[in-house]
Amino acid sequence: MNTIVWNKRYEIGVDFIDKEHKQLFSTINKLLALSQEEGKGEWACREGVKYLKNHTREHFQHEEAYMRSIDYSEFEIHKHLHDDFQLKTLPSLEEELEEMEYSEESIRHFLGVSIGWLIAHTQTEDLAIAGKKMSKWTNLPKAEEMDALEQTIVQLTTDMFQLKVKPISRQYGGEEFGKVFCCRFVYRGEKKEKWEILLSFEERLILKIVSDLMNTQYLKVDDMVINIIRYISRQFIEKIKECFPDMGRFELDGESLLTQEQVVNAFEREHPSCSLLFDTGSGYFAFCVTTSDSLQGKIATPLNPSNVMSQIKSYLSGENRKRKILVVDDSDFMRQNIINLLGNDYEVTESNSSISAIKSLTKNRPDLILLDYEMPVCDGRQALEMIRSDEEIADIPVVFLTGRGDAESVKKVMALKPKGYLLKSMPEEDIKKYIDGILAKKDAVK
Repeated sequence: MNTIVWNKRYEIGVDFIDKEHKQLFSTINKLLALSQEEGKGEWACREGVKYLKNHTREHFQHEEAYMRSIDYSEFEIHKHLHDDFQLKTLPSLEEELEEMEYSEESIRHFLGVSIGWLIAHTQTEDLAIAGKKMSKWTNLPKAEEMDALEQTIVQLTTDMFQLKVKPISRQYGGEEFGKVFCCRFVYRGEKKEKWEILLSFEERLILKIVSDLMNTQYLKVDDMVINIIRYISRQFIEKIKECFPDMGRFELDGESLLTQEQVVNAFEREHPSCSLLFDTGSGYFAFCVTTSDSLQGKIATPLNPSNVMSQIKSYLSGENRKRKILVVDDSDFMRQNIINLLGNDYEVTESNSSISAIKSLTKNRPDLILLDYEMPVCDGRQALEMIRSDEEIADIPVVFLTGRGDAESVKKVMALKPKGYLLKSMPEEDIKKYIDGILAKKDAVK
């Protein structure tokens, strides 16, 4: 990523504001270039960051003076966003730069956040100054709230990204729609009321958005792209909040990155009160809201200034994802024992029959299947045959669970050539050790 290109879509029609925006873009471009020049990085970036900070402060003052001069009705909301960026976001980024001695990683974080915030703010709040406002929804009957929210999201996505958006579902249940990036935002009100908002983007949509905004062809989701999308997402949500004054002055209280598996598991615990899926023609995205605790807890590590870059690295490398095990057994007792044994180290899902397990495999693919050999209707042998007949899931390793350890029974089980078998009567530590070994070998092969 070498440049951020100014184009007509960023103009709001107020000459001096457009001129100052261009200057901000130009300063970020210089920082992008300097950060990649060997021997010029630290000193030049220190000066560039200082200039960008000062210019941002002056620009906010000029913009706020203009808003006062035209009696802009949304002045307080707009100024609140300025203050948040100037008094919270920039200082925390500066502190990180100093602590990391202006390392390439810290500079990329600073630039990614700045680019995301600047573009999103220009495309939402600044456009509103020139009269390009969205509908305000107040005192809506319950039945009409979803219509209004859906309409707002469609309009906002079109305005910010020039994408033609089509609502697909109001009952999105966490189903996979390709490789995704998921960000969870927690907001709290003055009385500690809570809103959790989950934005889930298909990877190809992220690349399309960032490539169009930067006027370049971006082929890979990296830390810079994620930070741009994080801050665009924040502004996206802020704009929606403005359209629904009943949400009040909720403040961002926490943020985390989620894997697709974590999204699915959260939805299985409790489906969000609002769960919308959209198609942009360039990829899908979901917008989900809950006021319950369905996504609360140790679902993901909260992001903060001290861990954000390491968490993004882990997220991109897949280190945050626990390996997934599906246990299929008609015995509630046996399934619970396996969950208790493996649940701390693995993401364990369960099914009480082969039929229901096979239906879920392509949607929620595990790394290993523990399959009861003796089940009614469809036993382990039949289930294994069905798994191997489907190219998409045929390579998932299957380990049989069996209660019979006599030579004839073992011979019958192993004739089907599973990855292995476990006797249900084995000591728990031996079962755990065996499973750890299988998945460790699988990782080594990868």
